[in-house]
Amino acid sequence: MKSSALNLTSNLKIFKSLIRPVVTNGCEAWTITTGDEHCLRIFECRILRKIFGPMQNEDGSWRIRMNYELKELRANADIVIFIKSIRIARLGHVMQIDEKRTPKRVSEWKPIGRRIRGRSRKRWVEDVEEDIQRMGMRGWEKLCKERAEGKRITEKAKTHSGL
Repeated sequence: MKSSALNLTSNLKIFKSLIRPVVTNGCEAWTITTGDEHCLRIFECRILRKIFGPMQNEDGSWRIRMNYELKELRANADIVIFIKSIRIARLGHVMQIDEKRTPKRVSEWKPIGRRIRGRSRKRWVEDVEEDIQRMGMRGWEKLCKERAEGKRITEKAKTHSGL
């Protein structure tokens, strides 16, 4: 990332095509906590600081770029929003498949028996439904069953700032 042989656009393409897919591998099945979101954003900002490099002040001194400056340079692209949009797309896919297939049965399965003491962990479906509610979507179960509407919801999630 610090090599002078690579320009800014090459470094951004490397980040988008090599680094981000490795970090987000299997993310459609994650249940993300706020701590996980924080760590992912820190990682992304570190990589982007290496790509964009330091910034020169008006007085000639150099400083590292602030998080809001990196966000402006990347046109509000965020790794957490990327992950959440992939999870919403996966939920749409699971909603469309047949009732007898394993992914559908696993997503709708409710465990029986006694639970351990304390607050229960959030299930994947509950976490994704919470993201959809934050987007302000109503009746998403019916919308996801149609492929075109599911794609529209996923595209809206990619640009939604509240996720």
